[in-house]
Amino acid sequence: MWWILVVCLIGAAPFGMAYAQEKQVISALVLRVDTPKPKPISRLDLVPDDLGFAGGALATEDNQTTGRFMGQEFATAYNAVPPEEAVAAMNAAIDEGAQYIVVLADAPMVLTLADAAKGRALVLNALAPDDGLRNGDCRANLLHIAPSRAMLTDALAQFLMWKKWRNWFLVEGSHPEDKALADAYRRAAHKFGAEIVEERVFEDTGGARRTDSGHVQVQKQIPVFTQRAPNYDVMIAADEADIFAVYLPFQTWEARPVAGSAGLRPATWHPAQEAWGATQFQRRFEKLNGRYMRPEDYQVWLALRVLSEAATRTKSDQYDVLEKYLLGSDFEIAAFKGEKLTFRAWNGQLRQPILLVGNRVLVSVSPQEGYLHQVSQLDTLGIDQPESGCDLEGR
Repeated sequence: MWWILVVCLIGAAPFGMAYAQEKQVISALVLRVDTPKPKPISRLDLVPDDLGFAGGALATEDNQTTGRFMGQEFATAYNAVPPEEAVAAMNAAIDEGAQYIVVLADAPMVLTLADAAKGRALVLNALAPDDGLRNGDCRANLLHIAPSRAMLTDALAQFLMWKKWRNWFLVEGSHPEDKALADAYRRAAHKFGAEIVEERVFEDTGGARRTDSGHVQVQKQIPVFTQRAPNYDVMIAADEADIFAVYLPFQTWEARPVAGSAGLRPATWHPAQEAWGATQFQRRFEKLNGRYMRPEDYQVWLALRVLSEAATRTKSDQYDVLEKYLLGSDFEIAAFKGEKLTFRAWNGQLRQPILLVGNRVLVSVSPQEGYLHQVSQLDTLGIDQPESGCDLEGR
């Protein structure tokens, strides 16, 4: 199914068509690659049909406000497809004039699409957190709006060290993405001086996760699973597959806080974020879409706003011009996080503060005070240039 949004003063137009000879059209596709997943543990986490697309609708509305004064038109198309149709859907959009592909997909699919678009389009990763995409698997035509796992785990680690919660009990799931997240937490612990005093794996046995008796089973199983651990300050859950972490708070054997995939969580966005002018932004999204903004929506919004900022500043609609500007020292963009965001030129990752959130409130924002860096304090989050296996500057 296609969702197409083109907002302008005159009317809608297909990719690549300008209303006047001098008008530039910045044509983008937001491509969401949907893979089958089990239902979430809580019905509050059911995925809306317009996930990600809703953020794009707000961004295109914002972009048109500026574009009409600059002789630029922002045309955004939306497509949700299964994995086997993703490349064909992207190629069709490029053939119709799209030069910018905002992708909501896992890491292998992001790489596949970036390689297929090489020389024809700029791909913006709005979902996949894999550190490999920013290192050995980086691509010259691939930029990352979504934060890496290393950025997310470093953000949480900084706060825990500020709290002097140095001793961690790490519980990881049995899925590959859980293990990757657990490795990121191990790296963060080493980087900031925490100690992982215990590690355990919570095996996914494939049982039902949403049953009337689920709370009874959890109340018996989780305390037993977490008992007899060495003394620790905080339990860290690495559960990207969303199998068990939500059950940990209030059910651990010891009375300890939970962080990571449940409890205190690192995130790019949260409905409770109101600082730095975000209240009006949240309300505009809610009025337009009838629901709260999720991180995926924010990341798509930010990807399209990044393109608009670059197009406005360069007065160009060509992706090679925009890419060069985005990775240069002159680019910056405001994004309701208290400071300007910029790209890391060596791997295409967008620098950004990370929110630390509870269920209903913003708890803190990282980087934490006292963590310094010779280039940008935001580079205390994630893999820094000397450690990086990617060098887009030297390509």
